[in-house]
Amino acid sequence: MRKILVLGLLIVGVAVALVGASLSSGSSKPAGAMHVHQHATSATPAELAPLVADARFATARFATSLKRAKQAGYRTIVTQHIPDMGWHFMNPHITGFNVKKPPILVYVKRGHRWQLVAFEWVFTSRPDPDPLPGAQYGSFPAACHYVDGTFVPEDNQADCPPRSPISGAKFAFWHPDFVTLHLWAWYPNPDGIYTGMNPLIRPFN
Repeated sequence: MRKILVLGLLIVGVAVALVGASLSSGSSKPAGAMHVHQHATSATPAELAPLVADARFATARFATSLKRAKQAGYRTIVTQHIPDMGWHFMNPHITGFNVKKPPILVYVKRGHRWQLVAFEWVFTSRPDPDPLPGAQYGSFPAACHYVDGTFVPEDNQADCPPRSPISGAKFAFWHPDFVTLHLWAWYPNPDGIYTGMNPLIRPFN
């Protein structure tokens, strides 16, 4: 009986490892995505765990309620759904770095229901020191953003069209080239907790 139990555990362990490898290799990232991110190269640092726990407790009321997030100030739609990533909502009054108060919340949507999946911070240059242990970064090029979350790349604010060439929505704001930091605090990412794209978000694309 003991031998059978040990053998069973070994089989389960191998199966889990194979599934993990399959998810990590995944399919290629969507072409033309505005966000550019390095692939995860290391395991999640152990010292990050208590910080993620603090962040989850601080944002738990937003986990399945975009309405509450908007009431708390996350009213600015930075982007509509980016494939393998999600919708980005910003609170423009949050400045500096605080893992419990991210300036941008990333959501996915199914029907009329919203699910918080990640946080994002943006910087004009790579932070030194890193604000989180083992942080990995991506980028977002200078762009004109519109009130409905559409955006177009543009190096200078003066060249932003007054309305979105995509939807006709009014101009909202422009930003320069950004260094980005994602933290998948509310949804697992087999490619790494800091990796911008997440293959498990694909069903929401």
